[in-house]
Amino acid sequence: MEIKCGTDIIEIERIQKAIEHMGEKFLQTIFTEQEIKYCESKKLQKYQHYAARFAVKEAAFKAIGDRMNHREMNWKKFEVTKSEKGKPILKVNESIESLQSLDISISHCKQYATANVVAIFE
Repeated sequence: MEIKCGTDIIEIERIQKAIEHMGEKFLQTIFTEQEIKYCESKKLQKYQHYAARFAVKEAAFKAIGDRMNHREMNWKKFEVTKSEKGKPILKVNESIESLQSLDISISHCKQYATANVVAIFE
């Protein structure tokens, strides 16, 4: 068994500026339709949720990126959703060799969003 960990922290203002500057192009490059729908539903706090999902994807690249096909790597291969009980979960939209499970943790405040991803491989 091998355990890999990735972590990321990002300024929420950085994501807000990217969205305001690049608009739909940025959103469509980084986030899935479900992620966009979820974040937009948060109204005034939407940028915190976009930043948190961005941080999860960055952390995931750090934890499992060396096991992915880099020629076909893109942001939408990862999707942050929620379990039935509301816990954030990470879906990977491609097969990753030997990946047994993933666990994520997300946090955000007024200025920063952070995420941790733990991947367990056989």
